Amino acid sequence: MATAEALYLIPAAVLRNLSDKLYEKRKNAALELEGIVKQLAVAGDHDKITAVINLLTNEYTYSPQANHRKGGLIGLAAVTVGLTSEAAQHLEQIVPPVLNSFSDQDSRVRYYACEALYNIAKVVRGDFIVFFNQIFDALCKLSADSDANVQSAAHLLDRLVKDIVTESDQFSIEEFIPLLRERMNVLNPYVRQFLVGWITVLDSVPDIDMLGFLPDFLDGLFNMLSDNSHEIRQQADSALSEFLQEIKNSPSVDYGRMAEILVQRAGSQDEFTRLTAITWINEFVKLGGDQLVPYYADILGAILPCISDKEEKIRVVARETNEELRGIEADPAEGFDVGAILSIAMRQMSSEWEATRIEALHWMSTLLNRHRSEVLVFLNDVLETLLKALSDPSDEVVLLVLKVHACIAEDPQHFRQLVVFLVHNFQLDHSLLEKRGALIIRRLCVLLNAERVYRELSTILEGESDLDFASIMVQALNLILLTASELSDLRDLLKQSLVNADGKNLFLSLYASWCHSPMAIISLCLLAQAYQHASSVIHLLVEEDINVKFLVQLDKLIHLLETPTFAYLRLQLLEPGRYIWLLKALYGLLMLLPQQSAAFKILRTRLKTVPSYSFKEENFRRISSGIPYSQYNYGGGGGSQILEEGDLNENPNSLDMHNGINFALKLQQFQQIQKQHHLHSKSQTQSRFVSSSSAKDVQIAEELKRSVDLNRPPSRSSHRGLGQM
Repeated sequence: MATAEALYLIPAAVLRNLSDKLYEKRKNAALELEGIVKQLAVAGDHDKITAVINLLTNEYTYSPQANHRKGGLIGLAAVTVGLTSEAAQHLEQIVPPVLNSFSDQDSRVRYYACEALYNIAKVVRGDFIVFFNQIFDALCKLSADSDANVQSAAHLLDRLVKDIVTESDQFSIEEFIPLLRERMNVLNPYVRQFLVGWITVLDSVPDIDMLGFLPDFLDGLFNMLSDNSHEIRQQADSALSEFLQEIKNSPSVDYGRMAEILVQRAGSQDEFTRLTAITWINEFVKLGGDQLVPYYADILGAILPCISDKEEKIRVVARETNEELRGIEADPAEGFDVGAILSIAMRQMSSEWEATRIEALHWMSTLLNRHRSEVLVFLNDVLETLLKALSDPSDEVVLLVLKVHACIAEDPQHFRQLVVFLVHNFQLDHSLLEKRGALIIRRLCVLLNAERVYRELSTILEGESDLDFASIMVQALNLILLTASELSDLRDLLKQSLVNADGKNLFLSLYASWCHSPMAIISLCLLAQAYQHASSVIHLLVEEDINVKFLVQLDKLIHLLETPTFAYLRLQLLEPGRYIWLLKALYGLLMLLPQQSAAFKILRTRLKTVPSYSFKEENFRRISSGIPYSQYNYGGGGGSQILEEGDLNENPNSLDMHNGINFALKLQQFQQIQKQHHLHSKSQTQSRFVSSSSAKDVQIAEELKRSVDLNRPPSRSSHRGLGQM
């Protein structure tokens, strides 16, 4: 009925020309149609206008014939122009078929659809805002159309729609954002340009709060920073810069949601994306305040890797951001998660980049200083991480690890735990002791008091069941004690062992563990100026003690005797009468050295410079009359003296003691520990011999078996077989 009525209203020639293949004929038909609609509008006959629109929609725009569809589109535009101010009430009928034509297979139809909607929009302006999302979606697709003419037409329409939106007070940003967020994931460069253009335009409208919805499309903008097109990267960067400036000037910003996005983008493979993300994070840390506290761990996880970025600009911004973040003293009560921050720092300790590991350690140190009790809850994990880091190839990393260790060890129970862990680690990894042992021990001595560290190490090693390790560890500690500048005060204290209570106590605390190494105990005695005891130890050495390892250590000691550490000892050689036991000890060492060794020549040369001294006959007889070495008296002034006439008769009980040190007992202790080492060594030798013998026995048995098989006469069956052959 409606169609028949419309056919009655529109002349047949107009309807025929509306579907003509020639554009001019279609255009003229549309002009006539426009006049008809104007008359109907003046008469207020909207039912007939509706019938005309339905005719154009059903018979033309949805026709299988392309020219009909083109005519339908130009006709709908003409109807809208004819309606002018009254077109709004018919837009529900007019716009949908035009939008449907945007996806037509024929590029010319798509072109005319753009033209039609352009003309419709010019007439109705803000009234068609209700269709904005549909129009935007259509334009988004047309922006990437394969036909250049369609693209051009779409761009013209797009500019008009932008003008209409910016002047409209009916545009709903809330309804538009979900569509924008969905489209931001499209990779097509034309679509991306289209999207950035719209974001920029909408952001320029004072009444539209794009900043409030920035978290919804921020990730999409960052994604465009790595586009292959320089123009798109530039447009995205420009939009982001504008938003960042707005953030700086805005009193209310949702930092949290955006921080999550930035953290992800800071790990991008694209350099420009990383730089932009870390720049934003830098500003957020400065501006975010309490809002960012729950995100500090994630932010730190993004910053630390960037500190080692190959791009200098990124490194600079990352370092600045890191310092800003560490400078904020947040309270756990306000959401500051110490455990999460600590976890990030520990995880970054496995980074391949030294700068990142260093900053991770700075964070661990900062957390310990500010939130000690919270950090110590995770002590076992922290210690495990730190102990692994002691093998780090970087000296700076190792020194910082030790600083954190020392901070933990401020509490007595944690100090003991640290030293036990450390010794255990050395035991498991001898290469760590060899490569890093000196650095670790020396630094701990500076940070935690050298005497305290050495006393604790000595206590642990005294009861060490692994005798081989105990010996190696003591030798390492002894070498550090003799050479490290950080331990000069400790050496000075040991020099007072025979005259000072503190020196004596230190000497006694080290003695038992130092007994694991004959060379170490001799060195300790020389350092403590207990020369008579050193001589006694040397004379107790047996064949098992004087092996290659011992001679290597002795070689080191002889060279050390020529260093400033033992300058006092060399000066004492100027008084051979007073320091006779020093001479005896040094000559004892000389007798143990191979004559062709460099150490032998060095020590012999040194002893040749000693002023000549003649023993008094009576004293010499007394010394050689069978009195044990452990019972010789120790003279004052820090050095050993030969017995003077009458000393044995005046105070026979003083022979075993000096400054409260029972040297006879100490000598027994040395003998007992060395006996354990001898038995252990024999046991190992026997085990190796038994293992070797067993292997040889098996080999001999197999050879005998093969020999018997070869010499055995052939069996009868074998002869029969040969005969048959």
